[in-house]
Formats: sequence, C-alpha cells, structure tokens
Amino acid sequence: MERVNMAAEIGATSYPGRGIVIGCTPDGSKAAIAYFIMGRSENSRNRVFVTEGEGIRTEAFDPSKMEDPSLIIYAPVRVRGTDTIVTNGDQTDTIYDNMEQGDTFEESLRNREFEPDAPNYTPRISGVLHTDMGYTYEMSILKSNNGDPDQCLRFTFSYDNPKAGEGHFIHTYMGDGNPLPSYEGEPTPVEISTDNIDEFTDIVWNALNEDNKVSLFTRFIDIETGKAETRIVNKNK
Repeated sequence: MERVNMAAEIGATSYPGRGIVIGCTPDGSKAAIAYFIMGRSENSRNRVFVTEGEGIRTEAFDPSKMEDPSLIIYAPVRVRGTDTIVTNGDQTDTIYDNMEQGDTFEESLRNREFEPDAPNYTPRISGVLHTDMGYTYEMSILKSNNGDPDQCLRFTFSYDNPKAGEGHFIHTYMGDGNPLPSYEGEPTPVEISTDNIDEFTDIVWNALNEDNKVSLFTRFIDIETGKAETRIVNKNK
C-alpha cells in the first residue's frame, strides 16, 4: 500500500470512531503514537483523558451524566518496561497481564474478541511498541465476520525497522452508519511529517470531525533513551 497523507486519511470520514497511529518521526529518532476517541451519544462524548502513571485512562467529564461505563471507561495506554501498549478498550489490561506472564502480544489477545455492543460489534484495535532493542511495533484488530457475531476474525500486523516519516493508522469504523461498518483491510500507511510533537498533535486533532471528536493522546518516545513526551487534548475542558 502507498503511504498517504495522515490528516487526509483521518478526516476522510466524519466518524472513524476510535483510532491508533503508530510510526516513526521523519528524523528517525522517535517512536510516534496517537490515540483518539470520538462519540455520537451524550454518554460517549462525556469523557476526558487523564494521566495514570506512565499511561492514561478515560473518565467521565460530568459524573452525574454517566450512564453505562462498561465500554467507555478503561485505560487506553499502559507502559510495561520498554513496551508501550495502546488499545481502544480494557484489552490493554489483558495484554499487559498476559505479557507479564510471558505471552506474546498476539497470544495475549487470543481470549478476547470484538465488543459486545450489538448490532455494531465494534472491533477491538490494539498496538504495542517495543523499544528495548531498536524499535518495532505490532498492531491488531479483532472483528466480527461482516457483522456475524458467531465468528471472530483476528489479524495481527508486525512492523520491523519502521521507516522514518511513516506510520500506520487503524480505526474502528469505515464511516458513520447504523449499524456502524467495521474497519476493513490492513492498517493504512500514513506520512508522519514532523519531528515536533505539538505539530503532530495539532495535525491529528484538527483532522478529526469537529462534532464527533472527544479526546486525543499523543506521545513521542526517544528510541535511544526511552524519554517520552506526551500531549493530551480534551474537547471537554
């Protein structure tokens, strides 16, 4: 697949849902991550990202308006040594705990599947960055078989020696709809055009649909030193 403009790809639909970008800065020195959430309902829009240890979690912006927290309150990002895990649900904890016991990223997700939110059956998208010996990353999607919940389709993508200035973007939905259409295909190669985390953050945030965007997390990790820079943007302030 040919590398495409990141902002154009993120903004290609009004509702990509939740999305993950993982890649490498143009100078080749830093791993780059973005994770965003969007929402159509009041419950989904009533969220913010907050820091928790070296990672983040979601929480209600107005607790009095929180309805069902089961699929919207979770830790999207956790750090395990030199591994950074980013997902769109509580499978973050599954990956963390299973890797602690010696499982691989792919093995950690074998006992999980898409979300139980019929009729959408939202895919679970996940990623992990390894910076212990150089830099590699993996991405995964667990999805129903064209809306059939009787079968879970599992895809894992591994990226060795990531190219400078390139990342991969995966999200939950192909666009708006009822039911919401699940993401199709492998993660899209996108251009990472800046070595500046603030510019990177602005590019992603500004590309998201104004009505539906909720929160954004970005992080640059120095591949040699492990030093991380993080930004969080919340529409609810």
